Amino acid sequence: MKHSTTQQTRRGRRGPARRIGRTLALVLPVVLVLSGTLAVTRVNWSGSPANSVLAASDVSSAAVSSRPVTRTPQDVLRDQLMAELQEKNPGVVLTHLQQAVNGHPVLAKHCASIARSLGRAAVRLYGASRAQSYARPVCDTSFASGVLAGHS
Repeated sequence: MKHSTTQQTRRGRRGPARRIGRTLALVLPVVLVLSGTLAVTRVNWSGSPANSVLAASDVSSAAVSSRPVTRTPQDVLRDQLMAELQEKNPGVVLTHLQQAVNGHPVLAKHCASIARSLGRAAVRLYGASRAQSYARPVCDTSFASGVLAGHS
């Protein structure tokens, strides 16, 4: 048997497939991040549709205004509770939130965000210390974290 004297290593082979792979490995994450960043311009956390901003789209403003606006159950509940917060104390509103979640388990995944929104609104209405006095363990104490966020 005859053995070759030159050693071939994998390091020496660099074909077009390897260059393309390296280019994609560098460029693809950048493209994905930029496209995700440009797709959503701002998230509406306030719960009121008046402040919402449309993401980049090809739809004209006339087409948007002619379509009926369908509201999700969690948006309806958030708006009802925000209006109720203007008239009643946060303790009553939190009780109604808990009852709504118990009555409609589909709303459970939105309970924390609604409670945080109520906490921020309570700080605006009552001040931080008074709003904090109404905090209860509804939706994993999200109301209290909303009070903290509204106070900062």
